[in-house]
Amino acid sequence: MLRFEVGGEDLLRSRFALSPLFELDGLLRRLAGLSQHRLPGPWLTRVTPSYRRLRQDPAFRAVLALHAPKEGAAFTAPPPQGLAQTIDDDLAAVRSTPLPQARAEIANYGPVTDDEARAVLDSPDVVHRIADGLEQAWHDLLAPDWPQLRAICERDVVHRAGRLAQQGWLAALDGLHARVRWRDNGIEVLRSSGDRTVDLKGEGLLLVPSVFVWPGVAVHHEDPWPKALVYPARGVAALWETTTPDPGALAELLGRTRAQLLTALDTPASTTQLARSLGLAVGAVGDHLTVLRKAGLLDRVRSGRSVLYHRTPIGDALAAQA
Repeated sequence: MLRFEVGGEDLLRSRFALSPLFELDGLLRRLAGLSQHRLPGPWLTRVTPSYRRLRQDPAFRAVLALHAPKEGAAFTAPPPQGLAQTIDDDLAAVRSTPLPQARAEIANYGPVTDDEARAVLDSPDVVHRIADGLEQAWHDLLAPDWPQLRAICERDVVHRAGRLAQQGWLAALDGLHARVRWRDNGIEVLRSSGDRTVDLKGEGLLLVPSVFVWPGVAVHHEDPWPKALVYPARGVAALWETTTPDPGALAELLGRTRAQLLTALDTPASTTQLARSLGLAVGAVGDHLTVLRKAGLLDRVRSGRSVLYHRTPIGDALAAQA
């Protein structure tokens, strides 16, 4: 078990963040067979041709060589800073890695039998070549799906931030993961390896919703990452389902798209988040939400710069029947 000791200052400094390159790292692990969990069949079929093309590039094979079954080179997935972090921010952080640091991390990995990949890792411009390999992998493998995946993570943050504001950290952490619990002023993460206690020392904990960490949970407590807990975002399990639920009679009553929107709003979401997560046009989603709100099935509230839609009790009852 790993335990984070949490003080009052830690609660004030704890925050949420997103990490695009951490998500790419998770995807590459699944494609390279380093994870016991595979991608859903249709998703795997769609990205496999691009993955095979990428493997022809020595720089990409060098990226894969820096992955181990449990963790990879730290400089290839820099720590997240906040919710607004983009892939460009991450790649800039990779490119700013000092060469001695990169060399030290590369040295931790066993002999690389691929001569071309080894030549990349030994080159004087290895940091920029690794960054270029990551950038190409991002555009070929993850960029098309990122708006939807980011929307799922953002909705998780909206849900937990709402619970935090209304009921405190205990409520925000509730349901985070089956292996995560709050006990005696600390956050405990159950795991198979040895026991360890980590004092947050007033620095707070970084909470990172993730798609590809599912169905597990990950912790970071050593430099260069801040102390962090990476957990599956709410709703991410639906991505791994091989069949699409049939909204049935609800679709016959409301229309398929409106039924999808109503069932998707088990947690509040903005028009843009719903459009991204369901792969629909923003304008069309806005029109359908207006109809559902006028029918008394939805309501809306402003949260910062966003307008979040949520189901009314009537909407909840109707969605429950579906």
